[in-house]
Amino acid sequence: MPITSRLASSIAGFALALAASAASAEVVAVVSAKSPLSSLSKNEVADIFLGKASRFPDGSTAVPIDQAEGSAVREEFYLKFAGKSPAQLTAHWSKIIFTGRGQPPRIASTSAELKRLIAENPGAIGYLEQNMVDGSVKALPPP
Repeated sequence: MPITSRLASSIAGFALALAASAASAEVVAVVSAKSPLSSLSKNEVADIFLGKASRFPDGSTAVPIDQAEGSAVREEFYLKFAGKSPAQLTAHWSKIIFTGRGQPPRIASTSAELKRLIAENPGAIGYLEQNMVDGSVKALPPP
């Protein structure tokens, strides 16, 4: 394949990747509509999902619920809130588990299951695409 064809293919692939990332929905942290919580900082959300914090600022227990490994929503969430890639996240939890300092969050198999689990538990926190937020859960804007 000539160099110009490979270059054109690379540029086209890059453009498609950019378009796909721009088209992806915004990922937001969510809690039950019954939760008194109204906001958390990105760092507070990240600390809960990375096992560094187990309580919300009001002292109540935080129950993080993750999306399935390999899902685009999970990857976007951890990059946006914790600045971690999937490989970095795996390394983080391997270290935490090995040292006996904690266990990763429970995993919901689908976004719909995650939303149902969050809606049913006022102490739960998760993340969804913005367009999945409805009256059963509320998005947490950062303060």
